Amino acid sequence: MNSKSVTIAGLAVSTALAAIVSFYASSSPDGLEKVAEEIGFIETAEDSAVAGSPLADYSFAGIDDARLSTAVAGITGVLATAGVGGLLYLWVRKPESD
Repeated sequence: MNSKSVTIAGLAVSTALAAIVSFYASSSPDGLEKVAEEIGFIETAEDSAVAGSPLADYSFAGIDDARLSTAVAGITGVLATAGVGGLLYLWVRKPESD
């Protein structure tokens, strides 16, 4: 199996996992939020500067179905990460010798 096949297979598996498994992630508060609730300073929390972004809160803005919204956000995240990683790879790789 060559590296291109492995990359495509990895991208396919990552995309499928993001689309299917991400919906089953815990809805419980993360570590910092849980500690803030337990200690009692959660009421001082403010929304993030990017709280209104299209992918905020593990969902895709404009899609009302929670399962579909989470899946689209996961797929978008995987593809964006792969795109940035691919561009970085192309930028830093050694040129092929003739």
